[in-house]
Amino acid sequence: MAAPRTVDRDRLARLMAAEMARFEAANPRSLALFERARESLLDGVPMNWMVKWAGPYPLFVEAAQGARFTDVDGHEYVDFCLGDTGAMAGHAPEATRKAVEAQLLRGITHMLPTEDAITASGELRRRFGPRYWQFTLTATDANRFVIRLARQLTGRSKIVVHNHCYHGSVDETFAVLDEQGAVVARRGNIGRPVDLDHTTRVVEINDLEGLERELAQGDVAACLFEPALTNVGIVLPEPGYHEGVRELTRRYGTLLINDETHTICAGPGGYTGAHDLKPDFVTIGKTIGGGVPAAAYGFTEDVAARIKASIDREDSDVGGIGGTLAGNALSMAAIRGTLTEVLTDEAFERMVPLAERFEAGVNDVLARYDVPWHVTRLGCRAEYHFLGEKPRNGTALHDAADPELERFLHLWAMNRGVLMTPFHNMALMSPSTTAEDVDVHTRVFEEAVVALFG
Repeated sequence: MAAPRTVDRDRLARLMAAEMARFEAANPRSLALFERARESLLDGVPMNWMVKWAGPYPLFVEAAQGARFTDVDGHEYVDFCLGDTGAMAGHAPEATRKAVEAQLLRGITHMLPTEDAITASGELRRRFGPRYWQFTLTATDANRFVIRLARQLTGRSKIVVHNHCYHGSVDETFAVLDEQGAVVARRGNIGRPVDLDHTTRVVEINDLEGLERELAQGDVAACLFEPALTNVGIVLPEPGYHEGVRELTRRYGTLLINDETHTICAGPGGYTGAHDLKPDFVTIGKTIGGGVPAAAYGFTEDVAARIKASIDREDSDVGGIGGTLAGNALSMAAIRGTLTEVLTDEAFERMVPLAERFEAGVNDVLARYDVPWHVTRLGCRAEYHFLGEKPRNGTALHDAADPELERFLHLWAMNRGVLMTPFHNMALMSPSTTAEDVDVHTRVFEEAVVALFG
């Protein structure tokens, strides 16, 4: 049997140099704006993670609509990044835009409820299951608040997360397992307030034995889990995993939080709704506002009763849960417009087959050129990674990472009008994405494979 094909590093370096030159020649206006931006913005960008795009400097956007955008140099792109889920509804969806424009004329925020909040919470309840909902501006806040609630309700201090998880910038979640199985801070955990083993335990997804070992210690307030890993790459739960998680958390008195911020790609109610899971809390952010900052957390009737019995009204505004702009009228209008008219059940019925088409197209290229990579799909999201088989946990994908190769693939695609999520080889479908858009990626991906392997 022939050995698996590998990437020639010298060839990759030559190709990358050519792509860098092509990018710089094509994007002088973005370069000029980048140079101006460096006078007042750290690294020339509003948030310095924006320098992680594949080129020597980021593209500056002129306009975006649906599943496409145009940069300041006049190039149009098929957008499969979609704001890393923030624009999953598509750029400037009409229903969201109209809802927001109407609310702008009626007031943006006033610390009082609007009828849109009733519609938004009712739609979230229909999709995800938990009866009661509260609103925030980010999924990070939603996760921070439910962790506080879980500690308050259980009298316990620790949380459990999956290895190589992602839950925004929640302090407790920047924890991973080292080679000896100890909890340590993930690389890049800037200015951590405490050592992570004081707050957090870590288990691999699909490891029920490891989960029980941690819960049996009796000090875990909550498990904060994505139903499927997405940030290190897509890792799917094995059959029976979630049923086991729910049984163990109930047995040991631990609250279960499902973070659906990325896994809403599994369907209108995320992985929780698609698989009829029964967590105590659901958190979700990014996409529900159609690009307007908005997030939410929901919880069961039992949890609601415990919250009411545990937290005095006088402490509700100073207890670390809230925020002056949380639940503002503009965000509520955006959620109502997005969930009821854009990211509808019918929209997912179109989006999921497009991801299946993406998966099939990439798999066909990999098979025809004998490339030992693998494609994983979750609903309307798909990703290729540098493994020959489906990964079982976050460690498997982390160890298979190849930043140099990944950056080349992203830059190759960007130079040919296709934008992928910069932190992975991941593509997300929106209600505006078309089969033609998917086929553009397949063609560009095949050209990159040919260039790499000949």
